[in-house]
Amino acid sequence: MKSIISNLNKFYTYFLIALKGEESEFTTGSINKAIFLLSVPMVLEMVMESLFAVVDVYFVAKVGVDAVATVGLTESVVMIVYSIGIGLSMAATAIVSRRVGEKKYKRAGDAAFQTILISALFSIAISVVGILYAEDILRLMGGSEKLVKSGYGYTKVMLGGNLCIILLFLLNAIYRGAGDASMAMRSLWIANGLNILLDPLFIFGWGPIPAYGVEGAAIATTIGRSLGVFYQLIGLISGTRLIKLTVENIKIRLKTIKDIFSIGLGGMGQFLIESASWLFLVRIISEFGSEALAGYTIAFRIIVFTILPSWGLANAAATLVGQNLGAQQPDRAETSVWTTAHWNTVFLFLVSVIFFVWSPEFVGLFAEKETVINYGITALRIICLGYIFFSYGMIISQGFNGAGDTRTPSLMNVIFFWVMQIPMAYLLAFKFDYGFEGAIISVAISFALHALACIVWFRKGDWKRVEV
Repeated sequence: MKSIISNLNKFYTYFLIALKGEESEFTTGSINKAIFLLSVPMVLEMVMESLFAVVDVYFVAKVGVDAVATVGLTESVVMIVYSIGIGLSMAATAIVSRRVGEKKYKRAGDAAFQTILISALFSIAISVVGILYAEDILRLMGGSEKLVKSGYGYTKVMLGGNLCIILLFLLNAIYRGAGDASMAMRSLWIANGLNILLDPLFIFGWGPIPAYGVEGAAIATTIGRSLGVFYQLIGLISGTRLIKLTVENIKIRLKTIKDIFSIGLGGMGQFLIESASWLFLVRIISEFGSEALAGYTIAFRIIVFTILPSWGLANAAATLVGQNLGAQQPDRAETSVWTTAHWNTVFLFLVSVIFFVWSPEFVGLFAEKETVINYGITALRIICLGYIFFSYGMIISQGFNGAGDTRTPSLMNVIFFWVMQIPMAYLLAFKFDYGFEGAIISVAISFALHALACIVWFRKGDWKRVEV
């Protein structure tokens, strides 16, 4: 009994330390403790992100099937924006964590400024395309004219305001690389907490605020995430965090920019490849109609609810790899990845069982039409079969990224999400007449093969010798 109370007290103490962010360097001490202190705020950060994703589609579903389908089509394109933000975030985490491990904090601040500058330039180009060609983008993705007419405003706002999306990812990656996961958690809670509060106001209207329909969801997202970014920037320039932005950092440093592009382009390619494969998958699914697309979109949002907390664990692994490589401790970096992967597997196994058994209840929360619910149940159950494998693949991929080796995961994504998944989805859906189910089956198979390849390549250990 005393040992149980002692363990509970220890858990509570560590939980408070994790929330407060009292530790930021994890190159010594217990690896399990380091994973816990980093992953608690990272998981809570991602829980809020996934909660918002579910709440958002809940409100949008009240507008209609075309509204949900619009979110699904736009989200597939916005994933390309996410890919750019995440690619640069990988570079930021790898470089910042390595500098923190070396205890070179000024150079970490230099890298932070360069990544912010690069992100702003990318964002401007995306905004112009999104604002001018929103309707054409929806048509290209297979949306009907009715859907385009009612939903192009959502696409225009989401792509036009992409800077807040990119910076939210990027600045949080800087904080994570510095081991300041609690700051990253608070900024995302602010951003998505506001999203949740503003969603019904702008979608359905209230008082002087008109009902914008599905476009209101995009307006709420842009406002919430912009305020989250403002909070992040205040933290960087206040001088109270481990990583600081001062006048000395605000200089163009070509060597740092070269390093960022070297890592970031691999990261962008990695996620662009994966995101584009999802885009083509959605294009295949759209051939089965708006109801199939709506069912898939709902299932995907439910999946995101659990995948994002797992990304919290994966981000913890990336930070631990970067800091420990910077401190010349490659074996500790490797052990951190395997330990994190084991914990993630336990978590996703339990989740997959719950979703498989109670998928009708989960999907039924977001749809009323029977055909939409049936499509959603099918997608959710099939994807859950690949969860266990995916749990290892995502952690090990982030281990590579934390070391600055973004090229290996990029190659893996080309092989398993393009060379294999897309042709497999097409063949199973149309040539072998498995239809919607065939397209989703290709996802589970690709997850499994990708994870096995990651395990084999990670054991080779080439990532330990990457210079950042």
